[in-house]
Amino acid sequence: MALDAAPMTDGFGRRFHYLRLSVTEVCNFSCTYCLPNGWKKTGPLSFLTVEEIARLVAGFSDLGLGKVRLTGGEPTVRKDFNAIIEAVAAAPGVAKVAMTTNGWNLARHAADWRAAGLSHINVSIDSIDPETFHRITGHDKLSQVLTGLDLALAEGFAAVKVNAVLLRETAEAGFDDWARFVRERPVAVRFIELMKTTDNDDYFARHHVKAQGLRDWLDRNGWTPTPRAFDAGPALEYRHPDHAGAIGLIAPYAPGFCDSCNRLRVTARGKLRLCLFGDGGVDLRDLLQDDDDRETLTQRIVSSLGGKSAGHALAVGRSGDLRNLAQLGG
Repeated sequence: MALDAAPMTDGFGRRFHYLRLSVTEVCNFSCTYCLPNGWKKTGPLSFLTVEEIARLVAGFSDLGLGKVRLTGGEPTVRKDFNAIIEAVAAAPGVAKVAMTTNGWNLARHAADWRAAGLSHINVSIDSIDPETFHRITGHDKLSQVLTGLDLALAEGFAAVKVNAVLLRETAEAGFDDWARFVRERPVAVRFIELMKTTDNDDYFARHHVKAQGLRDWLDRNGWTPTPRAFDAGPALEYRHPDHAGAIGLIAPYAPGFCDSCNRLRVTARGKLRLCLFGDGGVDLRDLLQDDDDRETLTQRIVSSLGGKSAGHALAVGRSGDLRNLAQLGG
């Protein structure tokens, strides 16, 4: 029987019902802002097994978890990805099973993932100009990714969204093409302000632009902000009466960004991260080997929440020990 959800609250009154679970550190793209030289193997690929994932999510569900997002790296490089979806979807109380993907495998498997229990998809598409997409990702696969996106829309997922990292070159190209993109497509395109990590100092200095420029463009062009769902991520979405889709922004450098934090993260090796830009983590894997450890697992999770800080320190140039976003899927 699930415990009262109240224990999943930190010292600042923030309630956590959303888990971002990385299932691999491997990625097959080489995006300039994340893995410009591609992913390199540095040790054994001892990522959480399907059975460990099932026990992990069951423990979180006892504490009121309602939403799980599967991330990477690129989560779909795992051959057992369907089984992972099924295990997460089977957890009592988990109403939303989401995924963030680069879309390379979407056209082939959208129907399979939907049948396995996946309900929400976010596709990373940093530009809808083929040359720019190729330059950023290292792959000439925009057409394949867009085909997968449209097939996902046809499969009836509860939501299909697009993530785009806001870079100087794409911001200077403007947002009109994206507005046309969502005119008929019922997708939300959310621009994520580039974040500094320990490995991207020079890149950040050259390519970072503030999200305020997009906010100003939205205001000038008749887009209005919409209410944020209680279990939503940090995006502020805008809608326009002439468009089926939405445009949003995630602005981690904005004042008060962390005030409404509702999510926790677990790495592909089983460490609980209280903040994307924190240090270290709380190891949970030793309690994922036996069903009998479930109560001890929930106690460790709850006791760890006291260590969550009021917010990150990005504004003063500290990004914790995060080397790149592929480590935790953002």
